[in-house]
Amino acid sequence: MRISDKWRDYELLDCSGGERLERWGKYILIRPDPQVIWNTPRTRAEWRRADGVYHRSEKGGGSWSGTLPERWEIGYGNLRFGVHPMGFKHTGLFPEQAVNWERMAELIRGRRGTATVLNLFAYTGGATAACAEAGAAVCHVDASRGMTEQAKENLKLSGLEDAPVRYIVDDCRKFVGREIRRGHKYDGIIMDPPSYGRGPSGEVWHLEDSIHELISLSAELLSDKPLFFLVNSYTTGLSPMAIEYIMKVEIESKRGGHLDSGEIGLPVSETGGVLPCGASAWWLS
Repeated sequence: MRISDKWRDYELLDCSGGERLERWGKYILIRPDPQVIWNTPRTRAEWRRADGVYHRSEKGGGSWSGTLPERWEIGYGNLRFGVHPMGFKHTGLFPEQAVNWERMAELIRGRRGTATVLNLFAYTGGATAACAEAGAAVCHVDASRGMTEQAKENLKLSGLEDAPVRYIVDDCRKFVGREIRRGHKYDGIIMDPPSYGRGPSGEVWHLEDSIHELISLSAELLSDKPLFFLVNSYTTGLSPMAIEYIMKVEIESKRGGHLDSGEIGLPVSETGGVLPCGASAWWLS
């Protein structure tokens, strides 16, 4: 397991009974997490004085209670991000992904010349900011205009508003198909697909049904001297080895290189344990 353990503005204080106790900057949040299947004692005082708590609804979704501001900022290294309470328990940032930001930035900095990166399902641009800060030219693609606007704001907060980033609001599958026809190539490809989603024109996405095809198509966009191909998954039933198998067939067998897959996680301050937070599969040239 690879662990995101370099945060200062984020801390997973504790987790128990299906919930996380987190510090986001100076604010304490309690959010549900289905991975937390243990019921350890809730001895930390923060459990009883959280600034915001997300409550699930039996009808789906849920709502926040507490005294959180509409928006605040946190930092990771030189990067700054706006976070805020959103629907479906989210804050606009996945802190466990920082361990992947570190690796892609290192690969980009080791490349002579400007690396080009395609970020699919790019959300609010954590990976986009990390790649741009490392010197890459990034194509940021997401189906949500609102999330794309947040990504632009995050890059501005990080002083990267003039970085060579192209923002595309589109269905990722359709965009990849057009890029293949245009003959465009990228040195790095990041894919962070949801379990289920809809494109801007109502296109339906089911991860298990679509992931193989999209990896196969996206692999055609790799340059002659690529750096990496990264696929993230938060779907419990889709193991890192399943993603690695697809990448072995569609990329490694044709390009060589090597694969590196496994869980990513966050350290838990109270117990010294690690909370699993999804899977990442890398192809590295």
